[in-house]
Amino acid sequence: MPATRTRRTFLTDLGRTAAGVVVVGFAGGCSGGDEPVAQVTAPTDPTAAPTTASTDPTADPTTDGASPDAAGLVVPHTVDLGIGAAYVLVRAGEAAIVDTGVAGSEDAIEAVLAEAGVGWGDVGHVILTHQHGDHVGSLEAVAGLASGAALYGGAADIPNMTAPREISAVGDGDTVFDLSIIETPGHTAGHISVHEPAAGLLVTGDALVGNAGRVAGPAAQFTADMTSAIASVATLAELDVQRILVGHGFPVEGGTAELAALAETLAG
Repeated sequence: MPATRTRRTFLTDLGRTAAGVVVVGFAGGCSGGDEPVAQVTAPTDPTAAPTTASTDPTADPTTDGASPDAAGLVVPHTVDLGIGAAYVLVRAGEAAIVDTGVAGSEDAIEAVLAEAGVGWGDVGHVILTHQHGDHVGSLEAVAGLASGAALYGGAADIPNMTAPREISAVGDGDTVFDLSIIETPGHTAGHISVHEPAAGLLVTGDALVGNAGRVAGPAAQFTADMTSAIASVATLAELDVQRILVGHGFPVEGGTAELAALAETLAG
């Protein structure tokens, strides 16, 4: 199955500032044993339904009010799952989902799709950043509901993902929904991130985590290969980035300079 999909103009409205956006509730990334790291108010069982999550449709705070049907406009919507986040990216009535959250997250994702004015039948792409249960726990359910969607993941992680149909391996040089796939191994061997160059939009899974409204590197205790993970942060710092959607926390306004400083700090 080819990795390259829709080739339309992919622009995100970044005109509004997000000075008030704060990443809260997460101390780090998910563990190698699929155990998410969260503050005590969040559940720690990655197989449990996200009972702390709001099922109200939650649009990305910086894009509330924007119409996903506006010509050429892509609107990212955050699916706040309490112990982490999935993302719904909508453009001209078509949607891509990045990560599926813990088991039982499909209702929250469906609510966000509805708020965005689309449904499961409009989802053409499901991209999995990595194999951990707090990111692929609802993959089977989501893939079943979005029956027409193609599934994608990093080659090294795909054997540890369970889905009702083929998951296509993607990596550097591949595009999905006009999103560039970036290999960011370290947290897991097959970890990938998603970049939209025209808008400077970056979806990082657990290659980066939120920390008090800013980005930080992955937690060493939950990362398979920290040397590779640090190198992956340096790779991301080479991209044109204005906005970062992390796997744990809300979207962060942070650019290339901030990533470069983080990469330098991690390199020590």
